[in-house]
Amino acid sequence: MIPYVPLERRPFRLHMGLRPLEPSRWLEFDEDDACVRARRASLLDQERARVVALEEAGRAPSAELLEVVLDHLARWHPERVAPVGGDHPLVEAARLVEEDLCVMVREDAWRLCAAVVCFPSRWDLRQKIGATLREIHGPVPGYEAALGDPVDAFFDRLGAARGYWRLNWTLLETPELFVPDVARTAPGGDLADWYFRVERQTFRRLPVTGAVVFTIRTYVASAAALADGDPDFVGALCDQMASAPPAIQAYKGWVGVAERLDPRRRASSPPDR
Repeated sequence: MIPYVPLERRPFRLHMGLRPLEPSRWLEFDEDDACVRARRASLLDQERARVVALEEAGRAPSAELLEVVLDHLARWHPERVAPVGGDHPLVEAARLVEEDLCVMVREDAWRLCAAVVCFPSRWDLRQKIGATLREIHGPVPGYEAALGDPVDAFFDRLGAARGYWRLNWTLLETPELFVPDVARTAPGGDLADWYFRVERQTFRRLPVTGAVVFTIRTYVASAAALADGDPDFVGALCDQMASAPPAIQAYKGWVGVAERLDPRRRASSPPDR
């Protein structure tokens, strides 16, 4: 089971959904910590070109981030403090945590200048490094109109004193965490074959370099197990998928899924947003 199931019995909407971040909860650890970090270490060793992307503009923020991670662990998780090696500071930081780590630097716009993303969900880090926020999210239908300006403004206003977090979710056919190449098509089979994948994303500004750190903590659970534990799970899942605009349904691989879960539902065009 997983700690977050961000489903609501209401129509889908594309929004930031930000919440203030409790400092002690910036990094999360659970009983799967050893397995998750072992998988991360394996990917860093065997798939480094796919999970690590570093530009020179990201080196100083990465060094600062490593110190921030070590300070956070010393304060809130002292049992997890461990020696660091001589690799790039962002890679060393990534080996200590369960989160993927992305460093955004303000140049002409906010750009991704360094990242360790071992657990991507149907995207390739090599295509995102150096890109702006708008370029990174360009494939998301409706992003530019609904979120382009608000997200840029949020990054500009974000201060070092307070961080924020949000949740994102989708359905996949695999519990595997490293899924850069999975097609954006509806999963086959039925609920028993699906996995509910949640990303807990956090945002905080580094006080010295001014870079913004974007973390991604990925949780995966059996969709059938979640349905067994919550009688509202399937209904909320269907509400969200069926009410999303057709372009979002296609992008997220939701086309026809709600109708397969509940044959009483009929596809209908959502209202314009």
